[in-house]
Amino acid sequence: MIRLSCLAILLMNLAGIISGSTLCYGKFSGAQNSQFVQAEIDTIAEKMLLAQRVSGGWPKQINTVAFNYDNFWSQEFILKVKAGFSHPDATIDNNATCREIRYLIKAYNKTQSKTYLAATETGIRYLLKMQYANGGFPQFYPDTSGYKKHITYNDDAMINALQILKDVSEGIQGFKIVSEDLRKRSALAVERGIACILKTKIYVDGKPTVWCAQHDHITFLPAKARAYELPSFSAAESVNITRFLMEINNPSPQVKEAVLGALDWLYKSVIFGFKTQRIKDPAQPKGQDVVLVTAPGAKIWARFYDLETGKPFFCGRDGIKKATLAEIENERRTGYAYYGIWPEKLLVMQYPDWHSGKK
Repeated sequence: MIRLSCLAILLMNLAGIISGSTLCYGKFSGAQNSQFVQAEIDTIAEKMLLAQRVSGGWPKQINTVAFNYDNFWSQEFILKVKAGFSHPDATIDNNATCREIRYLIKAYNKTQSKTYLAATETGIRYLLKMQYANGGFPQFYPDTSGYKKHITYNDDAMINALQILKDVSEGIQGFKIVSEDLRKRSALAVERGIACILKTKIYVDGKPTVWCAQHDHITFLPAKARAYELPSFSAAESVNITRFLMEINNPSPQVKEAVLGALDWLYKSVIFGFKTQRIKDPAQPKGQDVVLVTAPGAKIWARFYDLETGKPFFCGRDGIKKATLAEIENERRTGYAYYGIWPEKLLVMQYPDWHSGKK
């Protein structure tokens, strides 16, 4: 059987022709094809095939609305998905593209559908294509307007992409079937990514600390994204960056230095005796609020710490730094995680194993 190009497969998907399957108002049903044996159909995987962009990646939303592959897809929604085929909105933000690649390779290993494998490899090529020569990953590609062009650690975007490429290069997590060429290219991409992580680490008085949620793709310096995401030490994003470095076999002295510097900073940045609490408050627009309350024995970290003072800060949509959570608007207090316990498991459970060599 002639192997179709990835673009041809995507175009066939748009027409609803996927290995002889029939698309019916958002539900997918297998149809027997006389030319070859019909592979088992995975409904979620079929939806992912439809949502894949011409760039090879996936969007995180359709017409500004987040979508769920588990939900019923109406015919109207399917048409909206198809209409966006050539849109430049593919991204690694909010785990988009990475979740589809991981799901599709599992679907292939379950069904042996070559269509799922082709879509997986197209997604991997997308990650390789979007990576900067310096090893960083923008938040979106090919649309890199505004802050989308920054090297993006926010919400683990770059780390999720690197973890997939690492798994591909090692042939684990179902990726052993991926072409040898992609596995070799993925290995090189991971090396570049690690080099970028080391270049973007923030140093204070010559000592390594942690990272910002996003860094300038040219200077590597901490950069601003949305109005309330200013350059900072970011406790949240630095956790999985550190964890990724800790998973490297035979780490270099530079990697070890980066890990130890990050762990030291996270240890010193903990806030004792407080926790956040979501409460009912009829006086607020949506009847709720998030407040910081005393809690003996509790530990918490701020999401952002000032690059000059090292103190926690909070910023709403006005872009002005505030000293306390209570000073920013209710909409942001309830809609964004300014406090969390992100580093706790890393410091208490994973670091001791790494340091002792049990990893």
